[in-house]
Amino acid sequence: MNWDQIREVQNSKLGTIGNHSHTHDYLVDLNNKKINYDIDQSIKIFKKELGYNPNYFSYPFGEYSLDFINIIKQNFNLAFGQHSGVIDLSKDNFQLPRFPINEKYGDLERFKSVINLLPFYYKNIFPKENYLTDINNPPEVFVEFFSEQNNLENITCYSNENNKWRKSKTIFENDYKLKILINEKFTTERGRINCSLNDKEGWRWFGIQFVIKKI
Repeated sequence: MNWDQIREVQNSKLGTIGNHSHTHDYLVDLNNKKINYDIDQSIKIFKKELGYNPNYFSYPFGEYSLDFINIIKQNFNLAFGQHSGVIDLSKDNFQLPRFPINEKYGDLERFKSVINLLPFYYKNIFPKENYLTDINNPPEVFVEFFSEQNNLENITCYSNENNKWRKSKTIFENDYKLKILINEKFTTERGRINCSLNDKEGWRWFGIQFVIKKI
């Protein structure tokens, strides 16, 4: 899209414009100075072309670290990753989930299925740092749920550890704290965990994405 087309979308009120960085590089692998420079450049261009910087940011490739999040918080109100899930009030405003709809995952049947998924509420996910190095890969993963969530014993999780999707073993350390056992390192660019629960109202879903430091 060129800027005239972007302005057309903006003026039509049919869509909301967001910021997606300047270079669309693997920013999460850069130091904070370089990340800041890239974001500052994008903001300058948006202000020149549209007269403002959008409130929304989408991390390139859905990848972020705690440092990257803190940089984005300085200039935006909301930010989206690329871990699958449904947005609800329990989600962090700077780690909002979204389902990819593209060539590989964009057929009509999949679209129908994801728009019918229900939010899966949780209180916390650990670790807070999604950027993995040799030191913290594989990560120790815990999910704390709210006491109001029913049927937690029926939760099922899958991960792509060691580049092979498999069902993950899960253990409840108490009634509402789930440990997802990741026994092998994540070896691809992104480590993923997807969890689902068939509730009375329908299927609930949330995803976790880790970024693996590139050598």
